[in-house]
Amino acid sequence: MLKQPLGFGLGLRTDHYESILANSPPVDWFEALTENYLVPGGKPLHYLDRIRERYPVVLHGVSLSIGSTAPLDLDYLRQVRALAQRIEPQWISDHLCWTGIAGSNTHDLLPLPYTEEALAHVAARVRQVQELLGRRILLENVSSYVGFSASHLQEWEFLAEVAVRADCLILLDVNNIHVSAVNHGFDAHQYLRAIPAARVQQIHLAGHEDHGDYLIDTHDHAVPDPVWQLYAAALRHCGAVSTMIERDANIPPLQELCAELQQARGLAAAVLAEAA
Repeated sequence: MLKQPLGFGLGLRTDHYESILANSPPVDWFEALTENYLVPGGKPLHYLDRIRERYPVVLHGVSLSIGSTAPLDLDYLRQVRALAQRIEPQWISDHLCWTGIAGSNTHDLLPLPYTEEALAHVAARVRQVQELLGRRILLENVSSYVGFSASHLQEWEFLAEVAVRADCLILLDVNNIHVSAVNHGFDAHQYLRAIPAARVQQIHLAGHEDHGDYLIDTHDHAVPDPVWQLYAAALRHCGAVSTMIERDANIPPLQELCAELQQARGLAAAVLAEAA
């Protein structure tokens, strides 16, 4: 069962720790990068604890490597579970991808071959992770630049079927859909229509670099018009969903991101009022 939407949030970044605590900005919730807070003690965890006292928080990881053939990192999962017990996040998410093999982490979110074999493998691993964490997780669609010749499923078919077979939820990254649609030449709206709306728990919005005939997912620009337009389509398909803006580089002052978040609020209000 989906949680009630949290409203409109931002990624929690070190640049903004003090400003958040000093100014209590009009942000409904924050998404914390899981790996930044796994070391016991220290400044990051100190700030996370203080911010969690004031705002709902969700955890978003980049190291689960759910698509890898290497065994799950049980020590990592124990650390994630301990962090979740400490801060009680609304939910935990990671990416539908693989990040390395044989204990090596490439720190890249690498795409999967969309095959039945990979589908069965990933769904089984998600079920195992959920059992270890004691909760359902969200999986995010990643942006990609190459595909596998072995793939016989479309990305959106693969994502939807993993969610059903593993009984997990979806973090729908609208920017990533747009980036991959341009790079691979598919219809972003077809992608959206294939996603089971009842499993979409969260939406990401972000910017990217436009190189003409291809896009690079950089999270270092404001949300561009095509992503706003696709977000409106996602809301028509899914209804009200917890939405946040990701900014990982060229991070502007918190006030500027709050203004951009207000744009998301306004667009969502208009689209949902139309649909009512």
